[in-house]
Amino acid sequence: MRALVLKDCYVIGKQLKFFLLFILIMSAIPSSFNNAFAVVYAAMLPYTAMAYDERSRWDQMTAMMPYSRRDVVLGKYAFGWLCILAAAGLSAVVQLLLSIFPYFGAFSPIVLLVSVCSGVCILSITLPLMFRFGVEKGRLAMFFLIFLVCASAGTIGSISDSGANFLTAYRDVALLGLPLLAVVLTLVSLPLSVWLYGRRQR
Repeated sequence: MRALVLKDCYVIGKQLKFFLLFILIMSAIPSSFNNAFAVVYAAMLPYTAMAYDERSRWDQMTAMMPYSRRDVVLGKYAFGWLCILAAAGLSAVVQLLLSIFPYFGAFSPIVLLVSVCSGVCILSITLPLMFRFGVEKGRLAMFFLIFLVCASAGTIGSISDSGANFLTAYRDVALLGLPLLAVVLTLVSLPLSVWLYGRRQR
């Protein structure tokens, strides 16, 4: 599976460089929406890799290799998780450095946690659709994905920027509810994706 993840990294190497620059810029802007969007956006990267796979007929090649359907599916999930965690780590470093200056405001780890959980949830909701229909045929799913990304970032930003005292009012939900939801969705999404991917290959 590690080889499959490395393959995806090599395939979209140029996009990853752009993505790193994008995170740096968005994380440096003093706005909770931009900070959250930089992390949640990482959930879209596996679909770029899947689009390249479809164009190069990678699915047909994997049938001749010692990879099971579960390996292929889990590889895409792992790639998405790594992208989200890498985005969160880089964003956290930038925000911590900039929090020294009063203009940029204080660093909020809860906002970052909510962003990570939202990205994982989006990945779990949309990947089964992509494995069933593919990226080219699943254009409506892509629009749905973009909507989820923007809506999640907007919701996180509006709650954080409001005067509702985000750190206290939503602490329990952020620290307990969202991680639990992300885990449950992932546990349901993984076997569903394997099953749907098998139906697509028939």
